[in-house]
Amino acid sequence: MASTDVIPDVQPAAAQAPSERPVRLLISLGPAYTDAIGEPIDELLRLLEDTFSAEISAGAIAVAYPATDGHGSIQETPFPLLPYVPVTPARIAWIQTAASYTNACRAAKEADAECLLLLGAEAHTLSATALRGLVQAVLDNKADLALPRYALGQNEGLLNTALLYPLARAIYGVDVRLPLTLDLAMSSRMCARVAAAAARVPTVAQEETILWPTGEAAVSGYTIAEVEAGPRTLPQPATAELSTILGQIAGSLFSDVEARAAFWQRIRQPASISRVAMIPRPQPKDEPVPIAEITQLIEDFRLAYGSLHEIWSLVLPPNSLLGLKKLSLMPIESFHFSDALWVRVVYDFALAYRLRTINRGHLMGALTPLYLAWVASHATAAKSYAEAEAYTQALARAFEADKPYLVSRWRWPDRFNP
Repeated sequence: MASTDVIPDVQPAAAQAPSERPVRLLISLGPAYTDAIGEPIDELLRLLEDTFSAEISAGAIAVAYPATDGHGSIQETPFPLLPYVPVTPARIAWIQTAASYTNACRAAKEADAECLLLLGAEAHTLSATALRGLVQAVLDNKADLALPRYALGQNEGLLNTALLYPLARAIYGVDVRLPLTLDLAMSSRMCARVAAAAARVPTVAQEETILWPTGEAAVSGYTIAEVEAGPRTLPQPATAELSTILGQIAGSLFSDVEARAAFWQRIRQPASISRVAMIPRPQPKDEPVPIAEITQLIEDFRLAYGSLHEIWSLVLPPNSLLGLKKLSLMPIESFHFSDALWVRVVYDFALAYRLRTINRGHLMGALTPLYLAWVASHATAAKSYAEAEAYTQALARAFEADKPYLVSRWRWPDRFNP
């Protein structure tokens, strides 16, 4: 797949007259800002004005934002505004989807921008230093993809800690802490690559399909930068149903693992990541989980063990099932989901997702209590932020070390079955 694939044309929208000078930076606001011309977007526009004053003076910046009627109602900004008609009505605003990338990359191509900065919901809570760091990583340091590393507490972003970060690191060979992020900056050729990936998604699925720019960059050999971004408010999904969220995000990653099997099965050196530390990485205060919450998670897992054992037996080999049985009998005070067992569980569920061993919705529902058991174990072991960081890195190394197991099972899926 060449990086020069054509970005699909979508319905044009009325726009403020662009500057005659070339646009170096196109900032695209995600679907959360559709017809939401209120305090959040006003605050974000003020932040962009303060952050990129030099680009504004040079006439080298424009901002694209969604407006369902094709006409923006924001007035009197010092930079050109490019309202666009979203590909489909925004139904998911808490994460970037294929529709987000299609809209943003189309706008960047039309503006002939060197750099696209795509911002998600609650982006006004980012610092000016973080925004400028992402852009400078592309424009000045010539990275193709710049991803932020938010300052999260020890119990924030645990789905990323348990599954997304270590699995993406093992599969892509890319050590970036947030492989799926709300905000990112891309070069023009990275935009073309991502737009081509988005174009392969049917229009009816654009708003619900999650893309993985990290994987696109890794496969193409593009340069990646990770930028210290400090604290950020993370928007919450519309649903509180964990199995639904897990199905959307983890299921998307499993699909990407399947699509890139030819890439990750070859022996490769880890990709080189440039680190941009314009903001010193803060160490959040320690926030141990109350024992009552840990107890409830463990009890939920034990209950699920009794009802889901037969389904798990269709996905997991005997050794893993034995490990789960032992886990269900462990006392609460010493409850420990070993890294080795969790890695095997994730790898076997990724394989079952590929083989459609059971309905994918049921499969992700069966993974949910196992994830909660991992959360309980993590909370039991990691009493401080420093301990949580150490456990996170140990888990990532375990995923890398056991990758040959996934390769073997992927090639010969029946070999480990009784």
